[in-house]
Amino acid sequence: MGGVFEDLVAEASAVSVDGWDFSWLAGRATEARPSWGYQRLLRERLAQVSAALDLETGGGEVLDGCPSLPPLMAATESWAPNIAKAAARLRPRGVTVVATAGFPFRDNVFDLVSSRHPVTTRWAEIARVLRPGGTYFSQQVGPASVFELVEFFLGPQPEAARNSRHPDRAAAAASAAGLEVVDLRSESLRTEFFDIGAVVYFLRKVIWMVPGFTVEQYRGKLRELHEKIERDSPFVAHTTRFLIEARKP
Repeated sequence: MGGVFEDLVAEASAVSVDGWDFSWLAGRATEARPSWGYQRLLRERLAQVSAALDLETGGGEVLDGCPSLPPLMAATESWAPNIAKAAARLRPRGVTVVATAGFPFRDNVFDLVSSRHPVTTRWAEIARVLRPGGTYFSQQVGPASVFELVEFFLGPQPEAARNSRHPDRAAAAASAAGLEVVDLRSESLRTEFFDIGAVVYFLRKVIWMVPGFTVEQYRGKLRELHEKIERDSPFVAHTTRFLIEARKP
């Protein structure tokens, strides 16, 4: 068992975690998808506007999956490995990729601002760059997402941490920024990890789940979880997602 553990951990430690493509997990982990189909809805919206902005675009995978982009299309990304991937993927399609975590855009520029799984949502800035009648459309990580895994490594988390990404808070923040919430939905989705390599890869890629995660620091807990998966496979957690759409009057 020790050899299997070491091999799985070594393999997952060596693979690149650049971009926002999780295809390496095929056959090793599964996550149910929200019923609303974010990319399909984004594709419909992008086809109807003349200027749009995609925030925290990652490697540009979601945006590139939309066949029709507006004449003015911009995307932001601040993590260096993702910037290179996004630029290579999106610039040939006429997208302006801006290496920033900020909002270096004029007021009232965009008909649509979108973001999938943003780390933070800067509501006042979003409201500023939207044209009157424009919308912010986003799928976000909800409260206590995958906390079964988080708490396996970090122990019980305080209630404030469990509810820090609640959709009601997002709706209140949108309203405070002067936006009208026109759609708000949330779902809890089954997530399964079939080997410890999948866990290592996931925690290396989704860096805010267990902040500062390294294999060496958590080797004991990883081995414990490996033995649990070998015995009880799979390790089950629950991802939470919410969809929010807010319009500027």
